Amino acid sequence: MVHTFSDNDQIRVVSSFSELINTHFTETQNTVGWLRNLDGDFKEIVSKLQLNESITEVYPKDILELQLSKEGSIAREIILQDLQLLTDFGAKPSLNLLKNYERDTELDFISTDVYSYHIDRSPIATDTFLCTYYGAASDILPNEKAVQKILIPEIREKLKELHNDTDAEFENFLEDCCFDLHYQPKPNAQPINLGIGNLWKLAVDYPDQKALPCIHRAPVENDGEYRLLLIC
Repeated sequence: MVHTFSDNDQIRVVSSFSELINTHFTETQNTVGWLRNLDGDFKEIVSKLQLNESITEVYPKDILELQLSKEGSIAREIILQDLQLLTDFGAKPSLNLLKNYERDTELDFISTDVYSYHIDRSPIATDTFLCTYYGAASDILPNEKAVQKILIPEIREKLKELHNDTDAEFENFLEDCCFDLHYQPKPNAQPINLGIGNLWKLAVDYPDQKALPCIHRAPVENDGEYRLLLIC
């Protein structure tokens, strides 16, 4: 089922790939979604792919080798088309079959894994694209509904205890360890689930970026269910 997202100022809804790549972010509108009700049996593809360890990158040749039903073949063509569209655009899409991501358990007061709300950063101008074909879908959070974790006093003090150096070096430490990329929802913040089958473009933090970077997270996977995710 396609979500409308019509009452959310953060999201711009489009109806084609061309619109998706040609729609520019604004200062507050940092998420563009091509909303789709996809035909085909993506579960069949997931069931016939081989998972190696917790995450396996799936290549077009892997999908082409699968013996699929008519519905599975429809799903396969959609995936291959999405990969080709993004590749032709100049992106480097990756299709991942995943059981779970690695958890960051080193510190008990802050996490830097993808299950934590975070932004993406790049030294050059770029965007993040993603689509969940099967399994739990990603969440985003309005920027005004989140606070940077390094600005939370108790977290900041504990990070300073880890560092024990000058204030200037401390800021570099926060960036080098990616602590500054992570956010905590404010009380009563409501995540926005991106749904299945929709292709999204999220704003990334990079020099001269005019839009606020999109705060997002990977979902906790459903029990006994793999995810099939396109990302770049």
